Amino acid sequence: MRRHWRWRLVAVPPLVVEPHAGVAVGSDASCRFQIPKTKFSINNTNTKQHRSSSFAFTILSASSLSLDMDAAPSVGLYPLHRCKTIHLVRHAQGFHNVAGEKDHSAYMSPDLFDAQLTPLGWDQVDNLRKHVHSSGLSRGVELVVVSPLLRTMQTAVGVFGGEGYVDGIDVPPLMAENTGDSNRPAISSLNSPPFVAMELCREHLGVHWCDKRRSVSEYKPLFPAIDFSLIENDADTLWELEVREANEHVAERGLKFLNWLWTREETEIAVVTHSGFLIHTLAAFGNDCHPSVKAEICRQFSNCELRSVVIVDKSMIGSSSSKTDYPGKIPSGPDAPSDDADEKK
Repeated sequence: MRRHWRWRLVAVPPLVVEPHAGVAVGSDASCRFQIPKTKFSINNTNTKQHRSSSFAFTILSASSLSLDMDAAPSVGLYPLHRCKTIHLVRHAQGFHNVAGEKDHSAYMSPDLFDAQLTPLGWDQVDNLRKHVHSSGLSRGVELVVVSPLLRTMQTAVGVFGGEGYVDGIDVPPLMAENTGDSNRPAISSLNSPPFVAMELCREHLGVHWCDKRRSVSEYKPLFPAIDFSLIENDADTLWELEVREANEHVAERGLKFLNWLWTREETEIAVVTHSGFLIHTLAAFGNDCHPSVKAEICRQFSNCELRSVVIVDKSMIGSSSSKTDYPGKIPSGPDAPSDDADEKK
């Protein structure tokens, strides 16, 4: 009998990753690798206590395709408190994007050092801000993690920050007026989530001047309410003029970054970062899914695009208990299941 295939939307658990162990486990053996020691280290006092030095997690796309009932079940079910929602955002258009589209060699120009957003980029920021507010997404975000470059921080505070800053408010602004020659007003930190700058989610390091950051001491007066305490060195010691970071290392750094996200208490986090970082980090996932799901996860990001995913802790590294589960049997009484009663007859 000829078989007819039907399709439906389901949640599919893609690739399982064990970052500390250094192994990506999936159907494609070519994606196995060891994570080497890198220049990056993390000193964060606002983290959970770990039960174990290694764990596995899965990343789920917001919507996925799977074969219907003729195929093996592919829906994953996990305790809610073992999951985190991550909103991934690529920065808005920067001047380097415009120059690089015309001539790729422009990326090597010192004129594009730590490139800021274009006026069109700020329009993209304004439109994404409208979306996160109208959709209700902004109400759920508990933390914004941002790459410490001008274009990503401008995007992050413009999308997830408070309203315009008014003198006399007893909170520091997220962004000072006219930061990066933007001709934009100051942005308030009032009623906004905390912002943390993190080196692990930077773009490829080296060679391209647009990917070299300024010193932290230069950034602090421009972005007073962003927390830079996780950045160890004031100067950019990671960027090298003659050496461009390999794609494989960016992917390894990305997995280390996702590992770090699991140490955070927050369960809904926005991450504002870069195209190359996102593409090479997400490429490790989805190898055990339908090709349409893999393509959905790994599709290139447009400027100021937002995609939401869920990462799942599958090996008990998380120490927090559920905030929504209820133990039942209060007050206590007999509660033998009906199946047990039938067996006793």
